Amino acid sequence: MSYFPKYLKEYPNMHSVFPFHISLNSLTHGYPAHRQDFLEFSYVIEGSGTETINGIVHRMQPGTFTFVLPYQIHEITTDARSTLLLYNCMFGMDLLAGHQNDAGLSHLLHSKNELLSYVLFQDREFERMKMRAEELFAEYNSENTWKTVMLRIKLYELLIHFDRKRRQHSPIEANVNLERKPRDIIQIIHHIHSNYQDELRLALLAEQFGMSQSHLSESIKKTTGQTFLHLLHDIRIRHACSLLVSTSRSVSDIALEVGYGSYKTFTRIFRETKGVIPTEYRKKRIVNI
Repeated sequence: MSYFPKYLKEYPNMHSVFPFHISLNSLTHGYPAHRQDFLEFSYVIEGSGTETINGIVHRMQPGTFTFVLPYQIHEITTDARSTLLLYNCMFGMDLLAGHQNDAGLSHLLHSKNELLSYVLFQDREFERMKMRAEELFAEYNSENTWKTVMLRIKLYELLIHFDRKRRQHSPIEANVNLERKPRDIIQIIHHIHSNYQDELRLALLAEQFGMSQSHLSESIKKTTGQTFLHLLHDIRIRHACSLLVSTSRSVSDIALEVGYGSYKTFTRIFRETKGVIPTEYRKKRIVNI
């Protein structure tokens, strides 16, 4: 297996105002190794198998809850004569962010390696988490008022119970100060995802996070499989695609909105990334909707 296997860049509703999707899936042959730049949790309802995350293998069985961070390479293998029935929920990193002085659940992105990426809920806990996942799934497929608010609340509830459970197995980490700002690479990548509309430069990021430019560049490449500029352009163009399809704003306005001061630069990078210029992309996508 290559170090950077298949890169999943999109999921349903990814370009919406509320980037969130949950589905109930049956896996008879597992799922091949892949990585992505969004967050994902899974919760097993039936069946058995194994999951590998960055080379670490754990069992999957009813009650296994897994939380995958961006750019972690992971794959699922289903046991022979078994079918894995599990919820898969994919969402943007910004959904964990709080407001103003509230840190939200963003600390989940920066936890030390000692914390497990999975836990096993059993007996009554299994049933409670199953019920919570079912409620999240039902809300997602509803047309209820306050839908996105309820989705965020129910998502937070599931992730909080997961985090509490895994901290029971890591007593040192259980007492960690959640308000600290660790200087790990995931925090820096999260910063890029959150501030891509600003003028971001590798030199400024290196200075801000107390790293050399070469070390930061190498760390981003090692974690994401992309250079700093490739990552930045990828995030900006994704936002641009969303605005081109969902709004009637001019291409010039969209270029400024996603962080490009030059219309010419934006159009060139967009064409290099998508194979067409922004106006052609808009026409094709609107026709296919």
